Amino acid sequence: MKTILSGNGAVARGVYEAGVEVAAAYPGTPSTEILEEIAANYSEIYAEWSVNEKVAFEVAFGASLGGKRALATMKHVGVNVAADALMTAAYTGVNGGMVLVSADDPGMHSSQNEQDNRYFARMAKIPMLEPSDSQESKDFAAFGFELSERFDTPVMLRMTTRICHGRSIVELGERKAGPELTYKKNPQKYVMIPAYARMRHEFVEKRRLELETFAEEFPGNRIEMGDPSIGIISSGVAYQYAREAFPEVSFLKLGFSNPLPLKLIREFAGKVEKLYVVEELEPFIEEQLRAVGLEVHGKDLLPRTGELSPEIIRQSLGKGNGKPAATDLGDLPRRPPVLCPGCPHRGLFHALKKARATVTGDIGCYTLSALPPLEMMDTCVCMGASIGVAQGLVRTIGGRQKDRIVAVLGDSTFIHSGIPSLVNAVYNKANITVVIADNRTTAMTGQQENPGTGQTLQGETVPELDFEGLSRSIGVTHVTTVDPLEVEACEKVIREALAHSGPSVVVARRACIFVDRDQWAAPLDVDSAACDNCKRCIRIGCPAISMDDVSAHVDQHLCLGCELCADICPQDAFIIPGVKENA
Repeated sequence: MKTILSGNGAVARGVYEAGVEVAAAYPGTPSTEILEEIAANYSEIYAEWSVNEKVAFEVAFGASLGGKRALATMKHVGVNVAADALMTAAYTGVNGGMVLVSADDPGMHSSQNEQDNRYFARMAKIPMLEPSDSQESKDFAAFGFELSERFDTPVMLRMTTRICHGRSIVELGERKAGPELTYKKNPQKYVMIPAYARMRHEFVEKRRLELETFAEEFPGNRIEMGDPSIGIISSGVAYQYAREAFPEVSFLKLGFSNPLPLKLIREFAGKVEKLYVVEELEPFIEEQLRAVGLEVHGKDLLPRTGELSPEIIRQSLGKGNGKPAATDLGDLPRRPPVLCPGCPHRGLFHALKKARATVTGDIGCYTLSALPPLEMMDTCVCMGASIGVAQGLVRTIGGRQKDRIVAVLGDSTFIHSGIPSLVNAVYNKANITVVIADNRTTAMTGQQENPGTGQTLQGETVPELDFEGLSRSIGVTHVTTVDPLEVEACEKVIREALAHSGPSVVVARRACIFVDRDQWAAPLDVDSAACDNCKRCIRIGCPAISMDDVSAHVDQHLCLGCELCADICPQDAFIIPGVKENA
């Protein structure tokens, strides 16, 4: 049977067909849909949203030790969080097969950097598979578990945004049970004290040599001869771009890209006159080929930042000037990302702006407050960094300015990695305010469940994490809760928290408008006679509000009736259509 699947959907299918029994992840674009597809379609697999990527990796690793095939998925920056466990799991090896999906994001469509995670596989000395379409995403995902068990190693499956979200035809197979394995106590293999770890390092090096031999015979590495005047070595989605740009030349397609099949590469190099490496982001393959004495062209012609495309490859390799082809956008207006109409975060940042706070931010929808017109976020580094950065900042500028330092992070982000930082703030008496923007979901990646929502990925009802009680148990003495769209109350709570001596916590709680649609109300309108064009309303950045030379206007198709604009309008110009004045 054939069907059309996204790369993420194909990975989910491959995992199902491979007999996987446990899958764990923390949501992060472009990887999120893998676990959602598993939970929605393959009930034979236990699937969970873990609190962060390190825990997700450890859950999958523990399932592997128990003899079951297990999957961990995350976006590229999530591997940074999981790396501590990953690097040691490379030493211990596995029992049941274990695959780690790293979804990289060239072009930074939804990420704070575009790091190339192929280097993680090389550093850990574990095999890495790189699919180029949805069929390979399914096949490689399933094969990864066999590879893992054969070589006693975690296996990395490197996806990228275009592979994750692109769709193509996939041949489906049947689910097959994994091998019958059980947990066996083996401290010398799984307890990495120095004496045992030294022995396992010897195993890792022996395994590396065996993997190098296997890479030469892997069928996903293949030579496709065409015009021998040009030979291109490529992998992943870059292979598809290069094939489209130069369909007539010769290719060495790599599906197993760590370790590299150097004998096969030398064989291919001997068949072509000029050798190119086409890869996105870093010269991962190119540098290794130069190191063994091969003459290749790559990043001397192709860009090292952003996504590739057939046009960029054709121009760079065809003309040799390395300049990406310009994209003609015509007269299209810029469309910067904005907080949704009715978003509760807008009220929070309006209050912080009035308080003239310095805001250290985090990863989530609220990061958009850094953009005009709100412009109320001063830093954004990584998940959970807001509280740590605030503690460093308060030790420097905090003593020289009247304003307090405020760390803002979401409910899921606080759970992910904010809790240890809050413990540190209390322990070291940091004079900061922490605002937990609790919109009752993991919103930016598409409304996934987390421990604060009271629901699991598989729909079970569980106790909601008590942010206020948790904060008090840590030792925070000033903890308050407020609805951020209640303007006066929110401003008051923020002022009181800033005035408190010592760490304080504000839980700004209101559900995301897409989680609780019952809060949607009648759209507002503007009494143009009452509006004096003061422009306060457009400074909150609501996309439903516009302004001309006479008055403000509300787009009835966008407004959800949150009334934040009405609350801040000094002229009471915002009204319910058909009503001359506010109730």
